Amino acid sequence: MKAFPDEADIIVRGGAGGRGAVSFRRARFQPRGRPDGGDGGAGGDVILEASSHLTTCSSFRHRRLFAAEAGQPGESRDCHGRQGAPLIVAVPLGTLVYDRAGGRLLGELLHPGDRLTVARGGRGGKGNAHFTSSRLRSPRFAQPGEKGEERRLHLELRLLADVGLVGPPNVGKSTLLTALTASKARVADFPFTTLGPQLGVLTDDVHEPLVLAEVPGLIPGAHAGKGLGHRFLRHLKRTRLLLQVVDAGELDPAAPLAALTGVETEMAAADPSLLEKPRLIALNKADLLPPDFPREAVRETFRQAGRQARFISALTGEGLAELREALLQETARQRAENENPDVLL
Repeated sequence: MKAFPDEADIIVRGGAGGRGAVSFRRARFQPRGRPDGGDGGAGGDVILEASSHLTTCSSFRHRRLFAAEAGQPGESRDCHGRQGAPLIVAVPLGTLVYDRAGGRLLGELLHPGDRLTVARGGRGGKGNAHFTSSRLRSPRFAQPGEKGEERRLHLELRLLADVGLVGPPNVGKSTLLTALTASKARVADFPFTTLGPQLGVLTDDVHEPLVLAEVPGLIPGAHAGKGLGHRFLRHLKRTRLLLQVVDAGELDPAAPLAALTGVETEMAAADPSLLEKPRLIALNKADLLPPDFPREAVRETFRQAGRQARFISALTGEGLAELREALLQETARQRAENENPDVLL
C-alpha cells in the first residue's frame, strides 16, 4: 500500500547568471572604438508558494529537481542580458520547509499565496564596458555569471484542521467522520482500516465551517514506531480541538477514565503539547451497550475529572446532533480567544 505522501525531499537550484560580453564599438572617426560589452542577466530564484489546490506532497514523487531559468549573456552596444524567470513551485498549505544540510527550519507556508524563496539565482557577469578607466582604456575581458544557489530541502506537511479525531484502532473514527461530514473515508470492520489522515468539513447555517482530520489508530508503543498513527500525530499539532473517540463497549463502568490512558500516554510521548489542547470525548458504539449500563454514572465520573464525554453512535446517529453542536461552539470559542486573547469569554 502507498503511504500517505506528507513528506518529500527535493533539490532546488537557482538559475545561473549570464556572462558579460566582450565587445568594442567600431564607428566612423573612431578607429579604435570603445568597449561596449553589456552585463549578463541575473538567474531566476526558486520560490515555494502555498496553494489551496494541493492537499498532499504527491506531486513531488516523480520530480525532485527544480531549477530556475538562467540569465542571458550580455551583448554588444551596451545591451544587458535578460534576467532569468523565477520558478514558482506550489506546495500544500501547512508545509514546513527544512534545509537538509543542517536541519534548520527555513519557514512554513500556512496561507494561500504565502511565498518562501529557497534558492537565489546567481548574479550576472559584468561586461567589459564596466571595467574601463583612465588606465585601462580597452579591457578585453568580462566576468562570467555566478552559479545559482543550490539546496536540498525536506518538506513536511502538517494538515491544517480545526478538530483532530484520535483514538485506538477500530473504535469508529472513520464512521464518525463520515457521519459528521461529507468525507468518503474507507470504513471496514478490521483494525488499521485508516492508513493515512482523512479530512472532512463540518458545516451548518450559523458557524464557520470546520475541517476535521482523522489520524490512524494509536496502539501501545506507537511513539516508538508501532502501528501507523505515530507518523501522523504531527498533523494534530495545528488543530484547535481534539476529539478523543472511545469504544463505549470496552468501558469499565468502575474506572471509565482508564479507556483514555493508552492513547494519552502515546500522545504525551510523541508531543506533550498535544495534551494541552482542549479535548472532547466521544463514547462511540453506544447502540451496542446493554440497557442497564450506568451511563449517567460514567458521565459523572468524566465530569468530576473535568472532561466532557458524550455517548454517541456514529452508526445510528445517536448523540451526533449534540456532538456536532459542541464541536462548532467550542471551536468558535477557541477562534475568538485566539483573535482576542485579552477578552475573557
